[in-house]
Amino acid sequence: MRKLKINIVFGITVLLLGCMVKLPEIVATIVTEQTPHDTDDPAIWVNPKDASKSIVFGTDKDTDGGIYAFDLKGKIIKDKSITNIKRPNNIDLEYGFKLNDSTKVDVIAFTERERHQIRLFSVPEMNPLDHGGFKVFTDLTEPEFNLPMGIALYKSSKTERLYAIVGRKAYLMEGYLYQYEIVSDSLGVHANFVRSFGAFSGKKEIEAIAVDNETGIVYYSDEKHCIRKYYAEPSMGDKEIYCFGGEYFKQDIEGIAIAKYEDKGFLIVSNQQSNTFNIFDLKTNVFIKEINLGTTETDGCDVTTESLGSAFPNGLFVSMNNDRNFYFHDLATLKLIE
Repeated sequence: MRKLKINIVFGITVLLLGCMVKLPEIVATIVTEQTPHDTDDPAIWVNPKDASKSIVFGTDKDTDGGIYAFDLKGKIIKDKSITNIKRPNNIDLEYGFKLNDSTKVDVIAFTERERHQIRLFSVPEMNPLDHGGFKVFTDLTEPEFNLPMGIALYKSSKTERLYAIVGRKAYLMEGYLYQYEIVSDSLGVHANFVRSFGAFSGKKEIEAIAVDNETGIVYYSDEKHCIRKYYAEPSMGDKEIYCFGGEYFKQDIEGIAIAKYEDKGFLIVSNQQSNTFNIFDLKTNVFIKEINLGTTETDGCDVTTESLGSAFPNGLFVSMNNDRNFYFHDLATLKLIE
């Protein structure tokens, strides 16, 4: 009996040690300069005139926070950064927003939690387009329900309308996300409420949101439950398409990035407490693999499959790191396509 107990203890110990084996680190190509407070979420702007001069924007989450712009060497670009933002959380980017009949601009949008609003700026000019901010969740009176966190921009391939899909710090178990149409008229730019949608498990919160413009599908992280999948196109309705992947995460399911190639797509999702990323097939939702990029406690991430010149010829993956910085990986190092 004693020998049996020893064998059982040994077997459990081996199993636990096996579970603790750290994946080999894929070393970052570039580590950025540090921000003053607390990095959270990035967005990549690909310069259409010269991709080697593209910009990575990243939030610095604090009551005196900001949006910091980085060049492809990881250096902060001061004149493209935005400061005096009250706890910016998540950020996203879209191309070709129609200001008027003759002018289109690329834009970044980000949440400003303590002012209960979202912000909109042109890129690369960094001009505000929002009259100081668009208030969100204005129909709610409970203070804890009015704090915006996650945001994703969706440009409809059907109508070319631009939408912001916004999540918050806390809410009920239905209608967690609010969707706003960003419109421009003779009086300026506005954010008009369109709908609320999206289930919530009630286990923690929902922050990370990403949209596949081509298919019109929105993905978001129900942090301790699953990755949820809905239609981003309002006319397609509010019914959930799928809830998947939760069994592959240690605890929090966080930042989401969508990498699309001509014949293949991938969903890259932060496995926060494991300090790794899980990769899923974009079409089938099937788990592919887990990778270690060297970051710790990653909240947000972003990706582009476009070549950014000699610095990142195969595309770029950007992830937040807990040391107030971001990691840049040449996309080929993730070995999505092998």
